[in-house]
Amino acid sequence: MGSCFSTTNDDDTPEIQNYSSFTNFSLSDLKTATKNFSSDVIISEKAEDCSNVVYKGRFAQNLGFVAVKRFKNMPLVDRGYFTGDAKEVGELKHKRLVKLMGCCCDEDGELLLVSEFMPNATLSQRLFHQKKKPMEWSMRLRVAYHIAEALDYCSTAGFVKYSNLSASTILFDSDGGACLSSFGLLREIIGYNRREEGSVNPGNVTYRFGIILLNLLTGVKIPPSHAPEVIRGMSVTHLMDTNLIGKYSDEEATIVLKIASKCLQCTDANKSLITKELVAALEALHTKRQILSIQILEMIKQDEVGASSSQGQEVEPLEEVSSSELSSLGQACQKLDLVALHNVLKQPEYAAVYSNKLSFAGWLQETSGIDDVDEQQADLEFISQNHISTIDKYTEIIETRKKVSVNVFARRCFSHIKRNQVVAAVVDAMRAQSEFPESPIGFYLPSLILARIGSNTRSARVFKQATQIEAELGRSMVMAPSSAMLESTKQQQQEASSSSIC
Repeated sequence: MGSCFSTTNDDDTPEIQNYSSFTNFSLSDLKTATKNFSSDVIISEKAEDCSNVVYKGRFAQNLGFVAVKRFKNMPLVDRGYFTGDAKEVGELKHKRLVKLMGCCCDEDGELLLVSEFMPNATLSQRLFHQKKKPMEWSMRLRVAYHIAEALDYCSTAGFVKYSNLSASTILFDSDGGACLSSFGLLREIIGYNRREEGSVNPGNVTYRFGIILLNLLTGVKIPPSHAPEVIRGMSVTHLMDTNLIGKYSDEEATIVLKIASKCLQCTDANKSLITKELVAALEALHTKRQILSIQILEMIKQDEVGASSSQGQEVEPLEEVSSSELSSLGQACQKLDLVALHNVLKQPEYAAVYSNKLSFAGWLQETSGIDDVDEQQADLEFISQNHISTIDKYTEIIETRKKVSVNVFARRCFSHIKRNQVVAAVVDAMRAQSEFPESPIGFYLPSLILARIGSNTRSARVFKQATQIEAELGRSMVMAPSSAMLESTKQQQQEASSSSIC
């Protein structure tokens, strides 16, 4: 659940907060501070899709800036319990925890939280959306250590759960230090927001800390429910953010990956592995010391996954299956032929194959409302094989729409493969697989990726699933439409476009 804060875009300089104790704010005070909750001061990422909105507020000149979290559609809660819970969180004090300054429980049912303002964006913004200036490896280690510190402190204080820990709930202070938002610690709201895509028990701190470590390694936003599958059997070489090639320590990254893997094995929301030993291990990496605690070394030894066994293997084609039994898509993936795969994916008629047993005409009718200029431009970049631009444009489409076609995931996945961004490609393939389970492409693509990194056994297993799904769809679904049908559908598109303009 956590809220997110953006970098200031004006001449504001955060000033020292003068609230020395937890404060019960009035609604009128917070309306004044936020210009009556003006949309101009919203600092949440994707506020329109969030179950809460965070505003940048300002009290008197000498009191500085605050972040005000306002809940939308909050279930009925005991106001006294909410206030008491917030006050307990407000009493927590740690340099890596954003200070909760107060709350507001209005008689009309309004529930708001007020915290100190963090001026330097979120980990999500800096890690996922600033690709031209990627975060340095040393900074990523620093973030991991700082958040482990904060979580260990909270756990020791009796707060072992956190609502939807993610890269969006990690903020940066004026000194560039990573801090954990305090909003997610309120027991009354933990588990309230379960709408996050790919959500895995929102209170499971250990599991979600593992996701944070993977984010730092890969530079990719990985859906929590897919994380174990995405990294299974992969080495650090395959997972690392390609922007860090030659700029990170393989030994350090391997340790971080093993700690992340261990965290992902924890499914008990009431159990925390964010221990002082784990903090010490990350501190050792952060400060370039080589001495790790006995406990962490033992944990890492027990979590050996044999990922290194796939290194150095040549890429070999998948086990032969009769080409007559496969579509052009299946043949391209079987032969690991990226040229043939691109030729398949750039043909719009193949979208029918990937759309839950819809006919091509049915697919066109369903997607006519979202086939706009932005997607056409992205498609043109894909056809021209401008892979960086393709990734950027399809990413914008995915992040701004509630529904996209499986082709969007497939084409972005292909561009990630061409740029050797293995983990990002796997994430897209998994998204295609989970959101379009009756489509073979969500299985063909990961089979190709696994084969390319030497995981041939898993690749063959997934490839077999793809062929079975394709067989169930029927040959009529995997054959390209006739020229007459294509001409007819083109005419339908033109008519739809004309009517939309009117």
